[in-house]
Amino acid sequence: MKLKNVLIKMFIPIISIICAFIVGAILITTIGGNPGEAFLYLFKGAFGNLTSFGKTLVKAIPLIFTGLAATFAYRCGVFNLGAEGQFIIGAVTSIWISVTLKGVSGVWLIILSLVLGAAAGGIWGAIPGILKITRGLNEMIVSIMLNYVAVLFMGYLYTGPLREGNVPQTEAVSDALKLGRVFGSNVHTGFIIAIVLALVIYYFLFYTSKGFKLRAVGMNEVASMYNGFSVKKFMLMSFIVSGAIAGLGGSVELHGVQYRLMSGFGTGYGFDGVAIALIGQLNPIGTVLVAYLFAILRTGANTMQVGTGMPTSVIDIIQALVIVFAVAGSALVNLPKVKQFFINITSKKQTKVVEG
Repeated sequence: MKLKNVLIKMFIPIISIICAFIVGAILITTIGGNPGEAFLYLFKGAFGNLTSFGKTLVKAIPLIFTGLAATFAYRCGVFNLGAEGQFIIGAVTSIWISVTLKGVSGVWLIILSLVLGAAAGGIWGAIPGILKITRGLNEMIVSIMLNYVAVLFMGYLYTGPLREGNVPQTEAVSDALKLGRVFGSNVHTGFIIAIVLALVIYYFLFYTSKGFKLRAVGMNEVASMYNGFSVKKFMLMSFIVSGAIAGLGGSVELHGVQYRLMSGFGTGYGFDGVAIALIGQLNPIGTVLVAYLFAILRTGANTMQVGTGMPTSVIDIIQALVIVFAVAGSALVNLPKVKQFFINITSKKQTKVVEG
């Protein structure tokens, strides 16, 4: 039964992606375009050569971090909608270290910056957790409001004390504090950090006793309490770890891509992470794959526009449709008749494999 449930969950994102591209093809046709040509340019722009493939991986990195942050929190049954703010706070902490320790170099300083960025994100993430546990406040509202606080605080820094000259941005981190490239490509080492982190989270959630307890709290808070689990402790831990993951992502993005804070830094990554986590079925591995899909759509959109004249908004629509179909699929698959239909399909496939 466990294998059947896994196969059913795999069906949802796959079918949602296929349906989204079918509807996208219909949309392209109605506005006078050629769907085959449009999608060819889309994928060519995403991984047509090593450079474009590297760009796609780089775009996937922040999405992986915010997706993992949402996955970890939701597995415990809490809703962290503040990943964007935690992402920004992590980057703010890193740029502060860069400015404060100007002239100092060394790998240890990059490591310190990443660790403190994660710690700052964890502290920022703990705020809605503490208010939920102690005051019963809705964590979604608190975490969303903290996003605005983080954005405004960042704006204050790059237009005020950390401003570089007359331009509303901070000074860039030094070359010594930039993340190295992987095998001479344009992909920075943050990609390796993201993949390793995804594997660690996967192992923790599904192969450790604490991970089991955390998921148990997420599935049934009352039953977990009766079994002696410290529900409040796990909730707070999930907020802190989720915030730390997002904060680390912001620090990695600063040291690997942006190098400075300016208007628009981190915008949209938090809510994209929520969508990615849900489409990935709250599985760290699924989250990485969906984040890569989102990166493909974003990297290839410009190439598609140049090659076919199709507006990039078509890609935004396809991305939105993936989310809609995934959410609808998750709801439908829980209906008894639909669930039994998928169970029958997987049973037949397993029977054929055994007979073969």
